[in-house]
Amino acid sequence: MQAPSTPAPYPDQGPEQLTTTHRERPSPERAHHREPGWPPMSRRQAALLAVTCAAYLLVLAGVLLNTALVDLDWSVRLFRPYEHWPSLEPLLDTWVVAGQRGPSAIAAFVWLGWRAHRLGRLRPLLVMAVALLLLNVTVGAVKIVTGRLGPHYAQYVGSPELFSGGTIFPSGHTANAVVTWGVLAYLAVRWRRTGAVIAAATACSIGLTTLYLGTHWVTDVLAGWAAGLLVLLSLPLLEPLVVAAEQRLSRRPGH
Repeated sequence: MQAPSTPAPYPDQGPEQLTTTHRERPSPERAHHREPGWPPMSRRQAALLAVTCAAYLLVLAGVLLNTALVDLDWSVRLFRPYEHWPSLEPLLDTWVVAGQRGPSAIAAFVWLGWRAHRLGRLRPLLVMAVALLLLNVTVGAVKIVTGRLGPHYAQYVGSPELFSGGTIFPSGHTANAVVTWGVLAYLAVRWRRTGAVIAAATACSIGLTTLYLGTHWVTDVLAGWAAGLLVLLSLPLLEPLVVAAEQRLSRRPGH
């Protein structure tokens, strides 16, 4: 006679159960998943940061040493794009507001406030606040040191118009557009690439609009793009500061 089979110590698992068990195991990617923007900075980001910093310094040196970049500034200034295409002026005069610090910051903070409320976290608001603070300090310092006059107030053709009490270099409109709309893409969970493309297009168009209107030199815009991008690329390094601020604010009564 055949002995009765002994029940297995563990129930058999069918293919579906095995698949489910396998899927429930955290993958290495998920196990090491971190929020977007957390350090350490990748080599690609570090290289881009270094290249952007070098480009910024080259533009600054080109203006200080009165190189061919200043000649390019004057070529565009004397060309006067707004006189060649006057029909675009009303539209672009309105569009440039998207780069102004006040209106763009208000729109961004309203959106991020809604996101912070849904997430129950202050991080979106704090990241934007830190980015704008860093932008204002770094760009404001260069503006004060260079003291450059804008195209409409230039006095000597061919001159870089430096140390004359102006506050035009680098372009605050351009740098602010890069940072404000770039931070929204940086904080995006879904559609991050789409947001990055939209932010880049907005920042580029704002800079070109200031050239059309004659409110900035070409080098102002180039430096503005670089200054704004440097702030965006530095955000991963500032995440510990954001986390510390969020934790401290969360401990306050009412949070």
